Amino acid sequence: MPAAHPESSQSNDGTRQLLQWGCGMLGAGLLAGLLLVTLLGGFTATGAHTNTGWFALIVTLMCIPFGLLVLGLGVAKWLRNRSLGRRR
Repeated sequence: MPAAHPESSQSNDGTRQLLQWGCGMLGAGLLAGLLLVTLLGGFTATGAHTNTGWFALIVTLMCIPFGLLVLGLGVAKWLRNRSLGRRR
């Protein structure tokens, strides 16, 4: 069985997927929040004004924190790969 090359394993370590999914989740959360404020009746301290607004609020409150975490992990892996690439 041939040994894996370090360059090929680093280029396919999931960093790109983490960055893509993190940006996608964050974008979906921001879009849901924007729709909530502009088209779906807005919200107050007690919640959204419409049923669809509640759904958008739930999506916003799930996607923004999770998207930021996934995006942060992707950026950390990208910085690590960049640092390891400069050492060689």
